[in-house]
Amino acid sequence: MSPGQDLRIGIAGLGRLGRRHAENLLRRVPGATLVAACSPLENELTWAGQTLGISHLYPDYESMLAHEGLDAVFLVTPTSLHAGQIIEALRSGKHVFCEKPLSLDLDDCRRVNAEAALHPQLKVMIGFVRRFDASYQDAYEKIRSGSIGRPFMVYSQTCDQYDPDGFFVKFAPSSGGIFLDCSVHDIDLARWLLGNPKPVRVFASGTIAIHQELQACRDVDNGVAICEFENGCIATFYASRTMPHGHETVTEITGTAGRLTVGRNPRRNRLEIADAAGIRNACTANFFERFEAAFLTEAIYFVDAIRRRRRLSLTLDDAMEATRIGIALRESLQSKLPSAL
Repeated sequence: MSPGQDLRIGIAGLGRLGRRHAENLLRRVPGATLVAACSPLENELTWAGQTLGISHLYPDYESMLAHEGLDAVFLVTPTSLHAGQIIEALRSGKHVFCEKPLSLDLDDCRRVNAEAALHPQLKVMIGFVRRFDASYQDAYEKIRSGSIGRPFMVYSQTCDQYDPDGFFVKFAPSSGGIFLDCSVHDIDLARWLLGNPKPVRVFASGTIAIHQELQACRDVDNGVAICEFENGCIATFYASRTMPHGHETVTEITGTAGRLTVGRNPRRNRLEIADAAGIRNACTANFFERFEAAFLTEAIYFVDAIRRRRRLSLTLDDAMEATRIGIALRESLQSKLPSAL
């Protein structure tokens, strides 16, 4: 494609998050044209045709990759498919945006890295959306400008609202565990905000507060972890699936001259309620509600980088390192021992 030409995109996966990405690409991302969609589920293809007006609908990924004139793909598919689908797209000459994580397996991450190196003209980005949130961007810039001195400690949490339907419990056997599924965003944030130091050791622990079914896959619904880095920095992560009030993403960065906190009060809006029960505000219900603007910014950034031939700041090495730390945390949780990296 020529610089500045609209990017012709196909999307694979039209579940909850895939539909959000599709709607953004169709209506809100400058320079993007959503031309095709792929899903093995008939109801998802029907939705794409009726709601988005997409006429090129494919029941399998290989057929969509063969769509004439396709420039790029958005992958919002199960994690187990990510590595293989990225490699297929690269070999067919397509740029790739893929939802996190890159893979649950380090060898798969390495295979993707090796294939991407063979196609330097193509861009691949994994969706660590919090880097594109305005508040996290502000914190990053303040750290870079020296506002809190030298950062040395990060606390970051991803706490989801309790789901009595048990959606995530059904997903747990293939999720890679709570740290790879939930905390991988926090892991990426910690590395980014601390200047990408090399991790040397992790320790994780957890408990099953509600979802006893998780015992079968050796997972927990609440987990805490510590990651030590070679430069003396440290990060603490908390992941939960049992919050009664809503979704709560919080990150605190401590430096030698101050502290920054993002998301301490997870407000749905600016409404404050005062009545006989006290003073309170409504909470964000889920991760998409909290990061809706960031998902759009992320897609705009990816499309613009391709159209203007700009280098991506978020690399496959970043994605592989987040997976590596997440795997080590899972191993520590299950062994009840520290894990060296």
